[in-house]
Amino acid sequence: MSEQLPAAAGATAEPALAGERVHRLRVSGTVAETHDARSIVFEVPVGEAERLTYRPGQFLTLRVPSERTGSVARCYSLSSAPHRGGDLKVTVKRVEDGYASNWLCDNVTEGMELDVLEPAGVFTPKSLDSDLLMFAGGSGITPVMSIVLSVLERGTGTVSLVYANRDERSVIFAGELAELAAAYPDRLTVVHWLESVQGLPTAAGLRALARPWAGREAFICGPGAFKEVTAQALRDLDVPSNRVHIERFVSLSRNPFEESATGEAEAAGDAGAEGDAAPAALEVELDGQRNTFAWPRSKKLLDFLLENGVDAPYSCREGACSACACRVTSGEVKMLNNDVLEPVDLDEGIVLACQSLPVTDSVSVSYE
Repeated sequence: MSEQLPAAAGATAEPALAGERVHRLRVSGTVAETHDARSIVFEVPVGEAERLTYRPGQFLTLRVPSERTGSVARCYSLSSAPHRGGDLKVTVKRVEDGYASNWLCDNVTEGMELDVLEPAGVFTPKSLDSDLLMFAGGSGITPVMSIVLSVLERGTGTVSLVYANRDERSVIFAGELAELAAAYPDRLTVVHWLESVQGLPTAAGLRALARPWAGREAFICGPGAFKEVTAQALRDLDVPSNRVHIERFVSLSRNPFEESATGEAEAAGDAGAEGDAAPAALEVELDGQRNTFAWPRSKKLLDFLLENGVDAPYSCREGACSACACRVTSGEVKMLNNDVLEPVDLDEGIVLACQSLPVTDSVSVSYE
């Protein structure tokens, strides 16, 4: 995702934070993973463990201070594994001219406190007992590492990982991956692709590596070009699209840590004449509770829920991060924008609440 510093806004005061889903976490330590990547470990406060639970492959949204804008928000995948309990760990790789990644790598120290949103994301396996084929490029290893640890230590599945980097010194978690491969020789295969040795990854080369495991569910995370060439390799092997999961992050144009308008006018403009139609009957299941509402046709689902006191998850509020994803269990909605959900997600009824308007007269949604 892009890390360009937003245009100066003239504000340096700490902004208002976006509700109960913001947590101020203490940094318990940092780890230099490579010359240009650092892990940040956060303590989970007593009493907040339940709200900070996560699934392997999910991410945190961090508030990074800025003297020019007050703060910027960036999403970083969790490289820790939920079954290990305790602290949360994200791994940040420097991006050239990237304000947030460089600030985090240069400034974060033990004892510092940072604001984060609760874990979110749909780049996660349905079962830890499934056999997986995983592709990571550079820092794309971070969510993949969480999944690998979880499958090996809490599931029964096997994992084959193809991991691409510029050179040997750029391999994040090199030692840990080697230890895992030695500890689980029958369940973990790690294949390294080094640009310094093999050149840039090609569809033909990745296709040859993936062929023995083409029947497995596949997960891809890394730079855009790497994701594209890997997806092409899997298409060449006739891997069904509903078995290929690609992690996508795009630039956030709005800061979820700052108070902002709900976007009712924007939604109304997109909804057109539907804004005058009778509200839809809405049933929402969240945290074990069911609520029913009359949902205005011109109001985005997330905005409506927040206005009515429902503590629905969110981050970017612009269809770019999947933090607000929920499942439509009956009825139909339409999304105004979707930059992250794959066809397989849509087929399973997953939608982005921040972009969803009702289509049918009644809609039921569930947050899992």
